[in-house]
Amino acid sequence: MPPAPGDRDARREDVSETVWQVLADKGFGGLTLRAVATAMGVSTGMLMHYFPTKRALITHALDLLEKRTAGRPRRARPAAGLATVRVMLLDILPLTPGDTARNRIWVSSWDLSLADDDLTAEQAGRYTRLRSTLLPHLEAARDLGELPADVDLEQLAATTVAFTHGLVVQALFDPARFPEEVQSAMLDDFLATTALPRPGTGDHRRPRGRR
Repeated sequence: MPPAPGDRDARREDVSETVWQVLADKGFGGLTLRAVATAMGVSTGMLMHYFPTKRALITHALDLLEKRTAGRPRRARPAAGLATVRVMLLDILPLTPGDTARNRIWVSSWDLSLADDDLTAEQAGRYTRLRSTLLPHLEAARDLGELPADVDLEQLAATTVAFTHGLVVQALFDPARFPEEVQSAMLDDFLATTALPRPGTGDHRRPRGRR
């Protein structure tokens, strides 16, 4: 017998918390209805009132991961332009244990998403939204003279996301080679290559706020 509407709403948060715990412990590869049911101390049949299929569970987990990612604590935004872009990208990199765990969960979801056309489209949409959040700040950098006036902002946003997520993957697989200070330095070097040279020198601008 399915749970009453009130009970269903009351337990949905508990279910989501348990899904998150399983993701943190086992990644998407270990996310199954049985694993979630066991962690909750309920039957698989009861859990199927919430997630009738494995795909429904995965879709919920991806949505939950996106919400957790969006709601995590962020660094304070400094001055407009490349300094803010830098801070936004630092918030993505695995520089803390929490950020490392979150990125490990994201990367573990890729195999499942690539095997499902709808999930692939949803993941592509997430990258589109990420690029769109960078665009206003890249536009501000251009208007401030930090970037060339004729820069293709959409292409630069795509390149920036590709660089950042490539660094995420390398840091996850080889953390000893890519500790926090190395990741930060590589990010600064990447941003410097996008900026205009300082007047009268051959040096590139460094984003304000470099550590």
